[in-house]
Amino acid sequence: MRTVPSAEDAALLAEVAELRSRSEQLGQALESRAVIDQARGMVMVLAPCSSNRAWDLLVDVSQHCNIKLRDVAAALVATTKDRRLPEPIQRELRRALRRLHMADRR
Repeated sequence: MRTVPSAEDAALLAEVAELRSRSEQLGQALESRAVIDQARGMVMVLAPCSSNRAWDLLVDVSQHCNIKLRDVAAALVATTKDRRLPEPIQRELRRALRRLHMADRR
């Protein structure tokens, strides 16, 4: 025979589900952060530029491509494993690097 959970039990179950969801989101955020930081370092070497300018450049590429920042970063980091950078990202990265160099010349 099955019993109906009390309101208190139902609230506890809802809270556990919410905490699991938050935990998964935090785990994904930590993974994304690591990849973004790796890509940021790659841009700092390519440009060369500061950490903040590398961040701005990645954000710029992300916005112009309409691709999430973490996906742009993952694609850039994947080039270290002989993967080709997708054409839209490659094109916008070239443009962003050009803009960065032009700004430095002023």
